[in-house]
Amino acid sequence: MLAGMATAGTPEAFETIHGVAGPLDWLCLAPHPDDAEIGAGGTLIRLARAGRAVGILELSRGERGTQGTPDVRVAECARAAAIMGLTWRGQLGLPDGELRDTLGGAHALASVLRAVRPRVLVVPHHHDRHPDHFGTYHLTKRAVHLAQLAKADLPGDPHRVGRVLLYQGNADITPNVLVDVEAVQDTWAAAILAHESQFSGAAISETVTPEIVERRRARLTYWGTLARVRYAEAFEADSALLVDPLAL
Repeated sequence: MLAGMATAGTPEAFETIHGVAGPLDWLCLAPHPDDAEIGAGGTLIRLARAGRAVGILELSRGERGTQGTPDVRVAECARAAAIMGLTWRGQLGLPDGELRDTLGGAHALASVLRAVRPRVLVVPHHHDRHPDHFGTYHLTKRAVHLAQLAKADLPGDPHRVGRVLLYQGNADITPNVLVDVEAVQDTWAAAILAHESQFSGAAISETVTPEIVERRRARLTYWGTLARVRYAEAFEADSALLVDPLAL
């Protein structure tokens, strides 16, 4: 366990389930175990292979999911983290099914942001049918703001996230960032299927299904067509991107 925050009504600690917490180049926030792999796994694997410090933070243990148990799902997250080559993976322990913009949750998340100090934060898109996904987006907006305030009642030094990217969940988005992930497809699929409790049993939804890789790869193929590559992951920048015209 890593010491967390002392603010009333928030967790006392966040849990490290893989690696060692420290400054990260990229951090992906996942409402539930496996969301990060499905929505942004290929990009995270590419970054890790390039030597970047990359992490995932689950906000909940997925304890209300139809399949699997919290302990099983945490173990699956650890296996997937090793497959992906992550620097760190953590668990915040907020209640599954209740992820939304609350002061207590924002303090908890802001304390993690101060502890691992990501330069780029990757967050579920607010256009999603799942309340925990769009709730995570709105909770993150408050946490990012709190983490940078010198006078916020939080442990650690203030930290300003440099960039926020939104990843696709269960609904269409209009991306303005596409990432070529063709070279990491085998590793990406292995990381998703490490969540065996979700993807080896009966189909529960369009996401919790043994066909998850096939279904998600269809989306990667579509985005890849737009980018003139075979497979691409899609993101939306939460604020305007500054582009060097010489790189275009």
